[in-house]
Order: sequence, then C-alpha cells, then structure tokens
Amino acid sequence: MKVAFVSGNREQLPDAVIPLGLLSVMAATPERHESNLVDLCFEEEPDRALARRLGQLAPDVVALGMRNIQSGDYSGVGHSLDYYRGLVAAVRGATDAPLILGGAGFSVMPAKLMRHLEPDYGISGEGERAFPALLEALESGAGVEAIASLHRFVDGEVTSNPPQRDFLDMNSLAPPDRARVDPRYYERYGIDSIQTKRGCPLRCDYCTYPIIEGRVGRTRDPLRVADEVESLAEHGARHFFVVDSVFNLPKTHAKQVCRELVARRNPIPWTCYANPLGFDPELAELMIAAGCAGMEVGSDAGTDEVLLRLRKGFDTARIREFRAISQAAGLPDCHTFILGTPGEKLDDVLRTLDFIVDLDPFSVIIMVWTDDAEALDPQLARERAALRDAIFTVLDEHKDEFPWWSIPAIGVNYDPKLFELLRKRGCSGPLWQHIRQLRPPARRRRPSATR
Repeated sequence: MKVAFVSGNREQLPDAVIPLGLLSVMAATPERHESNLVDLCFEEEPDRALARRLGQLAPDVVALGMRNIQSGDYSGVGHSLDYYRGLVAAVRGATDAPLILGGAGFSVMPAKLMRHLEPDYGISGEGERAFPALLEALESGAGVEAIASLHRFVDGEVTSNPPQRDFLDMNSLAPPDRARVDPRYYERYGIDSIQTKRGCPLRCDYCTYPIIEGRVGRTRDPLRVADEVESLAEHGARHFFVVDSVFNLPKTHAKQVCRELVARRNPIPWTCYANPLGFDPELAELMIAAGCAGMEVGSDAGTDEVLLRLRKGFDTARIREFRAISQAAGLPDCHTFILGTPGEKLDDVLRTLDFIVDLDPFSVIIMVWTDDAEALDPQLARERAALRDAIFTVLDEHKDEFPWWSIPAIGVNYDPKLFELLRKRGCSGPLWQHIRQLRPPARRRRPSATR
C-alpha cells in the first residue's frame, strides 16, 4: 500500500521540531509498503500544500500525526483544533483514502477528538505495532477488533479497542530514518531529538506523558542510544534534545547513557528534561562530561502546598538542593514553573514568584496553566480566563525586573526577532541558554509588592 504520513505540526518557536514520533512509526512500517513523508512545518498554506501533495501521491492510506492540542511553544494562548479540522477537510477533498489520526496530541483524549475531527480511524499511544496491524487489516479486509488502542466509528458511535497489555520493547524498534527529514530543520535550527526511554512512573497531576507512553518505564540500551547520537552529525545536527519525560529517572540508566557518550567522546552538546528527584553530584558531573549543556527542570510551583496538590513527589527544599548541585557542578538549570494550576489562588502565584526570586536559577520559563479540555469546553475556558488575566497583569508589571526569565505568553524573552538574533550569533540548542549574554542584570523587587 502507498501511505502518506502527514506531519501537521507547524510551530517554529523557539525551534522547529522534527516529527520524531511519526518517523518512528514510519520506521516500524514494513518495507513492502511505500512510505511518503508530507511535512507541513514550513508551508505557508498547509491546507493547499497538503491537498496538492496528496493529489500527486494518490495514497491508499493517509496517516496524520497530531503533536499538540494546545500551543506547544509554551505560550498557552490557543489550541490547534481548528487547524487540524482544516487538514482533515483538505484530506477529504483530495482523496477517498482512509484517514488515520494519531500522535501525542490525539492520545490525550482520543474519543473526544474522534468525534470532533471525524477521521476514519485513530490510534492512541504507541503506534509502532498498531499502525502496521491496521495497514494489514485494511489491505486484507480483515477485522480490526484485536488491534490495541484503535478507535473507529461503529453505527455512528466511537468504539475504542482496549490498550495493549504489554508495551513495546524499545530495543526492538528501528531508529527513525533522518534521511527523510526536511533539511531546513538542520539548516535553520540545527537541533534534533533523541529518546532514551519511554514511560513515566511519576504521578504529576496534570501530566499527559503517562497517558501517551504509559507508566511502565522502558529503557533503551545505552549502546543503541550512543549509536543514534553518532549518526546525528551526519545529517547536520549541532545540538540534540533528550525528549524523555525526564532524563534522570531512573538515575542508573541516565548514568549509563552518559558513560557511553563519554566513551564515544560525543562532540554534540545536548539538553534534557530533568526532575529534582534522582539527581546527585555524580550524575551532574557525568552529564557535563557527556556534553550536556543544560537541563529544563519541571519544578512547577514554589509552595509545598501546591506541589503536594500537583503530586510532584518533592518539595521546595528538594528544588533548592537540585539547584545547589547543578550550580556547584556548573550545569545550567532552567526551571519551568506553571502558574494558576487547578486549585491555585493569586496569592499562591505570588508566593511562587517570590520563591523563584530566592532560588535564582540560571534561567526560568514561566507558563500559565491552560487545560487541554478548554479546547472543547468554552465554559471551562471562560472560568479559567479570569485568573489567567490576573496573572498576566502581575507578570507584565514586573517583566523588566527579571531579565533572564522567559514568559512566552506575554512575549518576554520569547519572540522571533530575539531568536533570530541569537541564531545569527551562532547559538544553537534551547535558546534560554544564551539569554544571559544579551540581558544585563536588573534591580529587582518582589512581585508580591503588587498586593
């Protein structure tokens, strides 16, 4: 069968992200099928580009990857559902081939998105086994009832097959074929992605990683990880990001990966997501030796009460300990905080801002909470808007006092002109790492002064 794999993601702030998930499903698709990548990232008119490309390909199946529901650039100011409705319409206008929807965004609430977007089929969670099985069924006319995590319409109603009982062995999967990647990802941004494990055993209240990947941790052989890293330079990567939910859990595996990268004398700098749990001076030193240029740390809140409500598993003392270890090792730490999560009041937000000032990490990314369900529930969106507006007012009043913070929703250290300037200076990788060279320190007063 001829398959058109469509990457719908077009976000380029702060960097365009290669469609690693879609490439992984393509790599798992048997070679007897003809696989074609249609990447819409750099298209000015994606609907028309998609219709034109499908007209040229005349595919037997269209597989559309949905990376995010909300804006995936940290801004939290909109959702992508109208955009994906347009892509579905473009597919329907160009071909009668069955449309299969999948990806991380779809996996967050598959039944609702089936009803909203109306593809022929949907696959949630890992697609490397389910997608080839669906192709086989479509080709042979066999039933699809046994395909795990498959969603479809039966008599006008969404029917969802149970998830698979066992997760995929990460070491059995073929690596993504980066020869298929649009060279503009490397030419303009120079950044690639690597996955060293799947599954997250943590129980953070809001997080979608366990929904998408499950809670059972499955690690890759460090040798295979290092092999894939070595191949990145061949395609022009100047930096890579470890897209695991958190790189440093389990700590033993993180150390093994670092030791293998050290043994290979890895020349490519990298960054990762990290957690205040499972971090010690030995790991910090190993990460630096392996080429790590920084960590994005999901600290999320600056009060123990909110951290407990979010079920983060650590308290503010542990965040401070993490900061001390990374600072002593010289490993840049960028802490992300989410303001206005369910149950928070404005006073909780102000206390978190006070905590960030005291913590004074290398960099900070401030996000304001938006629930994925708001994309389909206007009433919920209205209810949440009042607190968001109050938070934005506080942040805007104090934005000049914290020159190294990034606040995407109001454009602080987060705009195309700034990123273009940094890239012209030869900067690569997550750009929070380079803001300090542009922004002098400022005299600070605590955000709580607005009370």
